[in-house]
Amino acid sequence: MESEIYDDIELERLIKAQFGLDLTIDSAIIRHFPISRTGTATIFLTTKKQLYIYTDNKAKILLADVKKIISRVGLKAELYIPPKGRPQYFDEVAVVKFREVFPGRTQASNDDLEFYRTLAPYNPGLVLISEVKNGEIFQFDSDNTGKWRLATKFAYRRIRTN
Repeated sequence: MESEIYDDIELERLIKAQFGLDLTIDSAIIRHFPISRTGTATIFLTTKKQLYIYTDNKAKILLADVKKIISRVGLKAELYIPPKGRPQYFDEVAVVKFREVFPGRTQASNDDLEFYRTLAPYNPGLVLISEVKNGEIFQFDSDNTGKWRLATKFAYRRIRTN
């Protein structure tokens, strides 16, 4: 129990340092579960009842990989949090990658950059979750035929208010 409190405090500190968000973890749904052969994640609720997933991987990982992992885990993403101090991080990387491929093009539309945003390195990753699909959260399991197995059941759907 005490080590879980320390884990939460350490995760809050990491999120503040890496993403600039001052979150307070209310409860962890599942801690340090495998999302790939080299990666783990923690899903937690904040005191404001927002659900987040924090991913950490020993290998290089892109935004496209994180998007695929979020889907395989059984979640729907609402917002991919950019690194601290770089609110346009995904667009910045997309423009650079786009210009590498098309050096003669000076203007790139939002549609042109959509794919190149997914090529942004995103390790660690922090994602605000809007929904847990079917109330089930899955984890990576290399021994399973589909490579994913049920980790826990948790019902969550964020209702947006303005």
